[in-house]
Amino acid sequence: MRGAVIHAPGDVRFEERADPTIEQPTDAVIRMVATCVCGSDLWSYRGDNRIDHPQPIGHEYVGVVEEVGADVRTIRPGQTVVGSFFASDNTCAHCRAGYQTACLHRVGMGGLGAQAERLRVPLADGTLVAASGTPDADLVPSLLAASDVLGTGWFAATAAEVGPGKTVAVVGDGAVGLLGVLAARELGAERVIAMSRHASRQALAREFGATDIVTTRGDEGVAEVKDLTDGLGADSVIEAVGTQQSVMQAIAATRAGGHVGMVGVAHGVAIPGDRLFYSFVHLHGGPAPVRRFLPELIGLIEQRAIDPGRVFDLTLPLSEVAEGYRAMDERRAIKTLLVP
Repeated sequence: MRGAVIHAPGDVRFEERADPTIEQPTDAVIRMVATCVCGSDLWSYRGDNRIDHPQPIGHEYVGVVEEVGADVRTIRPGQTVVGSFFASDNTCAHCRAGYQTACLHRVGMGGLGAQAERLRVPLADGTLVAASGTPDADLVPSLLAASDVLGTGWFAATAAEVGPGKTVAVVGDGAVGLLGVLAARELGAERVIAMSRHASRQALAREFGATDIVTTRGDEGVAEVKDLTDGLGADSVIEAVGTQQSVMQAIAATRAGGHVGMVGVAHGVAIPGDRLFYSFVHLHGGPAPVRRFLPELIGLIEQRAIDPGRVFDLTLPLSEVAEGYRAMDERRAIKTLLVP
């Protein structure tokens, strides 16, 4: 088969790769219906993550099951399935607590490379969730969003204790931040402040439910959020970037007693203990346990109650994956959808 391989920063190629096969009796092999480029893939593309050798890349996927191992019980060939960026058994203590990304037997899907024509999925019964049937073509982008960015935005909102009547601020206007806006409104937030400096992303944030837009960042952005909240700060803040500035901005924009949902993949972040201690905020997050939310999110998508697939503003053939990376790196696209 063919798939994406990252050779070095800025160097993603679509090339021959070994066909995936059943390696463990709990595996499944799927034929890709759609995959995409994630904002977290850009950390490697931009050289922030070390690349020692060419390696497959990509961790978001919707596919049709082609083959299952002998021990797979709930997933069967022919089903359209969605899975998370970590494979999990969904039975260990961490999984049962709702933190499947901390599964004792987890397997990172990025190393298996979902930006490809086919994919081996370990721990298929615990990882994959089947759609109710063959989805309409227009629902595929939204189902793909559920594989990571929607589930991550939803977890960020729940970690930030978003609920009816609350004011929420969202730091980050990538796909996760935008879908954090959507999640906040779905979970009942009364006011959602999107922090964005890009007109197209501001427009989509408003369509997803943002009531206010703040175009500044850092201390200036915090001051604007406080101006909008009678000097208090937001009840809930979603942090969806992962830089030192974004994390500190999120903490500072939260009122005393409020909650921060931190889901940006942290790079170079060091939170001063005294700043956190005197902030009086609750800080929770990490790699989103997308599997916890997949059944609910797939249901909402199939009912057409939400349309998270609108974050994909560029669609390319999988063979043009390198251009998908360039477009996102240069901020010509929010998120690139790849179709085999």
